Amino acid sequence: MTGSNARFQSADLARVAAKASAAAGGYVGEVLKSDLLSVGVYILAAGATDGQKPHAEDEVYYAVRGSATLFAGGVEHPVREGTVLFVPARMEHRFHDIVEELVLVVFWAPPEGTVARG
Repeated sequence: MTGSNARFQSADLARVAAKASAAAGGYVGEVLKSDLLSVGVYILAAGATDGQKPHAEDEVYYAVRGSATLFAGGVEHPVREGTVLFVPARMEHRFHDIVEELVLVVFWAPPEGTVARG
């Protein structure tokens, strides 16, 4: 890896999740970031509505805890603790039927916001 972001990084998930819970939209981005990847934390309360739109980057979601359903690619996917999901760039997707608070670590490639939308 090259560039100014090629360095070791770490984050405390409990602290970042607390920040995400308090943030508008339940999201904290760029928890970790390199030239090729960024990581955020997304929290959806039980019964919440996920209003996200398709993104210009590929995403991998890792469900730390909670229970919900992901609609992606025209298909419903169950989500629970330990589920790993890949959503390609520009695919419509959203979490729904959130039964228990959903805590997600989101991996973006390339880094979130670095690709022009379109």
